Amino acid sequence: MLQLDKAEIAARLPWPALVEALRAVFVEGCHAPLRHRHPLPADGTLLLMPAVSATHSGVKIVHVAPGNTARGQASVQAAYLLSDAVTGMPIALLDGGELTDRRTAAASVLAARYLARPEARRLLVLGSGKVAAALAEAYAASFPLEEVAIWSRREEKARALAERLAAHGVPARATAHADPAGFDIVSAATLAREPLIHGAALSPGTHLDLVGAFRADMREADGAALARALCVVDTRAGGLAEAGDVVQAIAEGHITEADIAAELSELCRGRHPGRTSAEQITLFKSVGWAGEDLAAAVLATQA
Repeated sequence: MLQLDKAEIAARLPWPALVEALRAVFVEGCHAPLRHRHPLPADGTLLLMPAVSATHSGVKIVHVAPGNTARGQASVQAAYLLSDAVTGMPIALLDGGELTDRRTAAASVLAARYLARPEARRLLVLGSGKVAAALAEAYAASFPLEEVAIWSRREEKARALAERLAAHGVPARATAHADPAGFDIVSAATLAREPLIHGAALSPGTHLDLVGAFRADMREADGAALARALCVVDTRAGGLAEAGDVVQAIAEGHITEADIAAELSELCRGRHPGRTSAEQITLFKSVGWAGEDLAAAVLATQA
């Protein structure tokens, strides 16, 4: 059985090919039920994410441990088992953390193809972990960015990430402010429980990419932000059940379920146009879909 570590997965999943693989799975579809969720000690979460296509099956086992940041470890620990869907024979065991980071960022960029202005020059990234790093890299590879501002609650982590990105050619700098005003794209990958992004501060034409809040009690943007935006989710089932930004905005009366304009598959299939004007504020909320993991794992093993 093939075993792929972080470095090999990164090498086998270049951004253009990965974004295209995700577009294909959103167009074609696969069987990927809502993930199984189980509480762990110290506010941790265990997630089981299965998916099945005509040729492959896979399951990701994820531990989310918020306390790992203080331990100097990644908050997300994961492994992915890819198998033959017909015979059940294992094909590969992949580092689930790297797989998750890259497919998450690729899904955001895929959505941004339809929702962000193609001439976007300024990106604000909220967060300084591995997903935030992947988002900065993926956007820099896909848009003509001239500035990537990195914000974190811990300024030293923002500076460290900005320096690493700059060393690889990304025009990154650290910022002490999470203010989204003036940015073309704002991408948030945090474990925030209270809004970091407020609708009143958004500039016309901004695209919001909300990645971090994967539980109903978490959120990165307030209800006013969703009320001002064209709202798209990765999947309606996941977004309405787990996306705290969406769930809480609905509970507070800022939006209704009908205000979720589309899910990502509808953009990819041409059933919804996405952005329709330069001044429009758009928003993509992802909680993660197991079909993305399957598509990424298959691509990595075919390289």
